[in-house]
Amino acid sequence: MPNSLLSADSPLYSHPLPQIEQWLTALGCQQDKEHLHCWWVDHGDWQAQIALETEEIVVCYHPHGDLSQSITRAFKYSLSRHDVEAAILDGP
Repeated sequence: MPNSLLSADSPLYSHPLPQIEQWLTALGCQQDKEHLHCWWVDHGDWQAQIALETEEIVVCYHPHGDLSQSITRAFKYSLSRHDVEAAILDGP
């Protein structure tokens, strides 16, 4: 049975890893089978790789059809889950 998520206003560092993974799955992300700290999400005009790094979450956006236009953003775990979710889903 999945763990319930902490409040969306809680900083991400308050969430244990299984809850962060549950959250990413709920956002429609899929975990990379070879690099378990990486996740992929596809949102129509763009796709993004989300990497759970030690100090921050790194999101690299790739507009469909043009990998030369990639944009990378990093979000500290001290940000709330709500803020990181909004920033990720807002796209490049």
